[in-house]
Amino acid sequence: MSELVPILFLIPLLGAALNGLVLTRLSSKAAAKIGLLASVGSFAVALSLSMEVLKTGQAIQWETSWIAIGRWDLRWGFVFDQFTLVMALMVTGIGSLIHLYSIGYMAHDDGVRRFFSYLNLFLAAMLVLVTGDNLLVLFVGWEGVGLCSYLLIGFWFKELKNTAAGMKAFIVNRVGDAAFLLGIFLCLKIFGSVSFSAMQTLVAGKNSLGVADLEWIGLLLFIGAMGKSAQIPLFVWLPDAMAGPTPVSALIHAATMVTAGIYMVCRMGFLYQVAPHAAHFVAVTGAMTALFAATIACVQRDIKKVLAYSTISQLGLMFLAAGVGNYAASLFHVVTHAFFKACLFLGAGSVIHALSGEQDIKGMGGLRSVMPSTFITFFVSVLAISGVPPLAGFFSKDEILYSTLTSEGGGWGLWISGLAVSGMTAFYMTRLCVLTFFGRYRGHAHPHESPPLMTIPLWATALGAAVGGVLSLPRDWHLAPDLLGRLIHGRVPEFAAAGEALSEGVAMIVTTGVGLAGIILAVVVYGLVEPKFSDNPRGPKTVLWNKYWVDELYDVVFVAPFRGLTRLCAVVIDPKVIDGFVILCSRATGVGGSMVTVLQSGRVQAYLLVMVAGALAIILWLGRGVA
Repeated sequence: MSELVPILFLIPLLGAALNGLVLTRLSSKAAAKIGLLASVGSFAVALSLSMEVLKTGQAIQWETSWIAIGRWDLRWGFVFDQFTLVMALMVTGIGSLIHLYSIGYMAHDDGVRRFFSYLNLFLAAMLVLVTGDNLLVLFVGWEGVGLCSYLLIGFWFKELKNTAAGMKAFIVNRVGDAAFLLGIFLCLKIFGSVSFSAMQTLVAGKNSLGVADLEWIGLLLFIGAMGKSAQIPLFVWLPDAMAGPTPVSALIHAATMVTAGIYMVCRMGFLYQVAPHAAHFVAVTGAMTALFAATIACVQRDIKKVLAYSTISQLGLMFLAAGVGNYAASLFHVVTHAFFKACLFLGAGSVIHALSGEQDIKGMGGLRSVMPSTFITFFVSVLAISGVPPLAGFFSKDEILYSTLTSEGGGWGLWISGLAVSGMTAFYMTRLCVLTFFGRYRGHAHPHESPPLMTIPLWATALGAAVGGVLSLPRDWHLAPDLLGRLIHGRVPEFAAAGEALSEGVAMIVTTGVGLAGIILAVVVYGLVEPKFSDNPRGPKTVLWNKYWVDELYDVVFVAPFRGLTRLCAVVIDPKVIDGFVILCSRATGVGGSMVTVLQSGRVQAYLLVMVAGALAIILWLGRGVA
C-alpha cells in the first residue's frame, strides 16, 4: 500500500501535465473531463488508503533519497496517518465537487484547458503538503499552493486588477514564507532534523532543548501560517483573491491554501505545547483576526468579499482553538468549515452566474423563488456557519469556544472575543442571505437556476454542512461520541482542560443564544424594511466600509517607498550609473583603439620610419651612457 501514497498527488499532477503541456489541442469538454477524472481518481486513492489505515491502525509511509549534506540526510518522505486521512479526504472530496461545479461554471470560458490544468496542480500541491512527513517536503507543497493561487487568482489576466490581485497574494505570502524558512533552518540547527516524528521524540525527551529556541521556532513557523491562512497583518491578499473565478475562491477558502497554516500548527502541536508564549501568540492573533474581519464583513456589499472576510474570521477561530491547545477542535472546524464555506462560495457563484456577473448585493434580492436549489443549500450553510443546532457549525464552534474558556492558555477575554465573533457571524451571514434571496429583485438581469452540474455539488456540500457535526459530538453523547478526536488520537496532542469556569451546557446555551440574537437582529434590520444602500456611508460605518484603511496604510508604509525606490533606479541608477559605466567602458575602449590605429596604418614606409627612429633613439640613449 505504501506505493499508493505518492500516487495520491501524482494523479492530479498528471492531469495538470496532460491539460497544460501534452494534449494542447483538446476540446474544452475533454479537458474538463480529464481534470475531473484526475481529482476523482485521487479521491479514490485517498479512500483506499483511509480504509487501510482504519483497518490496521498503522500509518502508511513511503520515502526515497533527496538531499544528503554532511550529517543531514533529507528525504522525500510521505506519510498517510489518521491526521493525513482527514485532510486528504477533505481536500480530494471537496476538490472533486468543485471540479464538477467548474465544468458548468466555466463552460463558456476560452481558457478551460488552462483552468483545469491549474486546478489539478493546486490539488496536487495541497496533497504534497498534507502528506509530507517533514517540514521540507511540506514546504514544497506550501510553495506549490502559493504558486497555484497566483496563477488562479490572476486567471483572467487581461484585466489589470486581476493580475494585481494575483501578484498581491504572491508577494504577501513571500513575507510569511521568509519567516517560515527561517523556522525550518532553526529546526535543523536545534533538532538536526525536520522530520515530524524525530522532532516530536526530541521534544518529548526535553534533553538539551532550550525553551527559548522552541518559542522562536513556533513563532517563525506561525508567521508563515499567518501569510497562508490570512491572519493579521498578512491577511490583505485574501479579499482581493476574489478576482479569480468563483470555483477558485471555493477551493482556496474551503479545502486548500488557507487551511495549510492550520494544518501545520496542528501537526506541530507537540512543539506549541512546550512553547506557551508562542501558543498564546497564536491564540491572541487568531482572536484579534476573527474580531477584525467579522466587523468588516458586516458592511460589505460584494457577495464574495463578505464570504472572504468570513473566511478570515473563521480561520481566526481555528487558530484560537489551536493556540489554547485544542487541536482536535481546530481540525474539526476546518472540516465543517470546508463543507459550509464551499457551499456558500459555490452558491455565490451560482447567483453571479445567473445574474450575468453581478456581485453587488444591491443588484440582487428575491432570488429564492427563481433559484430554489441555490437558495435552500445557501440557507442551510448560513444556518450552519451561524452555529444553529444541530447543524455542523454549531458543534465545532461550540467546542472551540468552550475549550477557550476552560484551557490554561484561554480565559474569559478570549472566550468573550469568540462569543462576539459568533454573534457577528450570524448577523452578517443572515444579512447576506436576506439581501440576496428575500424581498424584491433589484437588478436588471434575468435570473435563472443553474444547471445540474452546478447544483449537484451545492446539495452535496449542504448535506455535509447539515450533518458534519456527527464527526465530533461531545464525549457524553452516545451517538458516535468524539469520533474525530478518537480518530486522530496520538497524532495531535490531547487537549487538557484547566478547569470548568462554566458548565458546558450553560456555555452551549449562551453561544447558541448569541448566534440566534445575531440572526434576529439581521432579519429586523434588513428583512422588515426596504434596504437602503449608500456608496458613501457616514459615521462609524465609514471605518468598516473602508476596511480600517489597512490597504491604504500599507500603500503609504510599504508600497509607496518601494515605488519611489524603483523610480530612482529607473531614472538615476539604471541609466546614469549602470548604463553610464558600461558606456564609459565602451568609449574608453574606442579611444584606446583609435590611438592604436594611428600606429597600424598599413603603410610599409611608415613602419620603416618608426623602426629607424626607434633604432636611432636606442643608439643615442646607449651612446650617452658610454660617454
